[in-house]
Amino acid sequence: MQLEVLAVAAHPDDAEITCGGTLIRLVDKGRKVGVLDLTAGEMGTLGSAEERLREADDAANIMGLTIRENLHLKDSVLEDAVENKRMIAAVIRKYKPQTVILPLKDKQRHPDHRMASILGYGACFLAGLAKADIEGDPHRPHSIIYASSFVDMTPSFYVDISAQFDRKKQAVAAYRSQFDGSPRSKEIFKPGNSILELLEIYHRKYGVDVGCRYAETFWIAEPLLIDDPSALAVRSI
Repeated sequence: MQLEVLAVAAHPDDAEITCGGTLIRLVDKGRKVGVLDLTAGEMGTLGSAEERLREADDAANIMGLTIRENLHLKDSVLEDAVENKRMIAAVIRKYKPQTVILPLKDKQRHPDHRMASILGYGACFLAGLAKADIEGDPHRPHSIIYASSFVDMTPSFYVDISAQFDRKKQAVAAYRSQFDGSPRSKEIFKPGNSILELLEIYHRKYGVDVGCRYAETFWIAEPLLIDDPSALAVRSI
């Protein structure tokens, strides 16, 4: 089965939090979308690996994902190792996505998020090498984009997730072991805050930036080429 978009994340719930609305929007457009989690999040303070995997399946159903896989690498000690890149590259060859979404490498609190970005980029390159000893035919995604929501930086572009925002919140809330509203659950993401409140605040702010209700932000390394500057949706004055 070929995917059009594959998001690579360090832990179950990462993709939902950073780019879940965009994934749902792409599904709404008829795209085949998948998520590859690198670990089961077993080192997290709350919940077990088994619980988080069940919750990941629930969230995948809410988002309408075509596939969701987990490589079961060791949580909290992800390493820039060739074998890790080979495992991710094998999944890329298997599903042949045209677009890969990675976590933004910079300004990450959790070292696994930064390493997931490094491993994901390396795997995208490795997957395209014909001589690489990896199962499947060579394939290299056309584009790599980086989820930059919740990161203090200037995005390359925004995605309107107004119609998908409620389902994004439902997908995040599917991680009941992590986000049950208890004081301990508020120490997981942006410590001291409720994740659902943060989603409302951040995505509403991004929406205000671009004139919609809710939005997610992304960064790309390459400059964007615009076909028709007179058709831009932005208003300058």
